[in-house]
Amino acid sequence: MNRLSEIKKQIQKQANPAKARILQRFFKTGKGEYGEGDMFLGLTVPKQRMIANKFADLPLKDIEKLLKSKIHEHRLIALLILVEKYSNSDHSDAIRGFGSHKQIYDFYLANSKCINNWDLVDLSAEKIIGRFLYDTKTHRKVVYHLAKSKNLWERRIAILSTFYFIKNNQFTDTLKIAEKLLSDKNDLIHKAVGWMLREIGKRNVKVLEKFLESNYKKMPRTALRYAIERLPEKVRKGYLLGEV
Repeated sequence: MNRLSEIKKQIQKQANPAKARILQRFFKTGKGEYGEGDMFLGLTVPKQRMIANKFADLPLKDIEKLLKSKIHEHRLIALLILVEKYSNSDHSDAIRGFGSHKQIYDFYLANSKCINNWDLVDLSAEKIIGRFLYDTKTHRKVVYHLAKSKNLWERRIAILSTFYFIKNNQFTDTLKIAEKLLSDKNDLIHKAVGWMLREIGKRNVKVLEKFLESNYKKMPRTALRYAIERLPEKVRKGYLLGEV
């Protein structure tokens, strides 16, 4: 049995139909919802991490096949393997076809249409796109390009990628992209923007307050609530009432 068939068999063995039904509802897979048509087997994330770790040597060609699957767990495990591969790759991996950092980064972008639910984005974007751009000092125009995409998930990749910058106390790109996304119509983008702003505030509240001073009155309510979540209650009320 080849490795691709083996990993699919391992995934299927862990299937839990009852949990799958819950996940179908939680991830909004109904007609017209953001995850329309997504199929779940019902694996927990810890179980998926265990499988990903076991198959961390899976080559990119097989990871791509998993990413193109209609089954959500196939795609998440593919991304978890990709993150693990990025974290542990070296030149010898590139020679053996497992992927250098640049190859993994390019592969991720080339398959971005398959990264099509919020958990898939949130568990991978910063650890591959954000880390690559930060470590290699590559121009960050790619995240600005993604922020303008018509694809919801690519816009979420844009803002979530900057989480790696935030963790290294670089806030400029997050603030610029957040401002560009304030007019976005999708609540999943509002939540992501507010979340990243809150993360900035955890590290430098003055930077957050300066951004809010200029933008809070035009921010979507969800984004604002997320952004100010850790501020003192009196300050939060002031923002919500438009009295700051």
